[in-house]
Amino acid sequence: MSQLLSIEHLRKSYGQNEVLKDVSLEVSAGEVVTIIGSSGSGKSTLLRCINLLEKPTAGKIIFAGKNILEKNYSLPNYRTHLGMVFQQFNLFENHDVLMNCVVGQLKVLHRTKEEASTIARKNLERVGMDRFLHAKPSQLSGGQKQRVAIARALSMDPDMLLFDEPTSALDPEMVGEVLKIMKELAQTGLTMVVVTHEMTFARDVSDRVIFMDRGVIAEEGTPEQIFQSPKEARTKTFLKRILEN
Repeated sequence: MSQLLSIEHLRKSYGQNEVLKDVSLEVSAGEVVTIIGSSGSGKSTLLRCINLLEKPTAGKIIFAGKNILEKNYSLPNYRTHLGMVFQQFNLFENHDVLMNCVVGQLKVLHRTKEEASTIARKNLERVGMDRFLHAKPSQLSGGQKQRVAIARALSMDPDMLLFDEPTSALDPEMVGEVLKIMKELAQTGLTMVVVTHEMTFARDVSDRVIFMDRGVIAEEGTPEQIFQSPKEARTKTFLKRILEN
């Protein structure tokens, strides 16, 4: 698999608080990478630095061979290659489901409304939300909102999809429906980086699992390596605590 993303010596500080400490990571095209770790370990900050919702303090982010942190790099162009699915859905409350999946295509990709609607309908059908085209977000359950958010991200034809704890705001009975969609996407060969507390998903769907602790990558490996024979004491402690709950 060809390398799509390379993060080199990434640091992120808020004043004196260094949240990311010399993080280096590579993601290949078609790979599913899950990032696990305790709250406050830097997982979501890393994801937000990858799509530049947060500006790194130091380091390089190389996407498709180009350092996106260089001054002359086009940030709008970069964002057309990345999709992001947030914890809190971030849907446009004033638009219906269909328009939520159309508006980004119109403004960023400059597609015609007809073309954008066709693509949006296809992706809403893909996530099982085609019956709700004209519903407003306020009429949907949390699981339905998150499925619309995934369809919206897919409608931008991203090279990579980032998920920031996509199930953590959902009621337990709705978690399964969103994880099912994500599992199906993984099987299509879509490149995915997923911050999650869902250990079963990390174990069963990932190509690689990264364990973060206190702003560093403490350990990484295949799901088998991380879940069955972790090397680091802090990985063992984290998994023991999580898996016994």
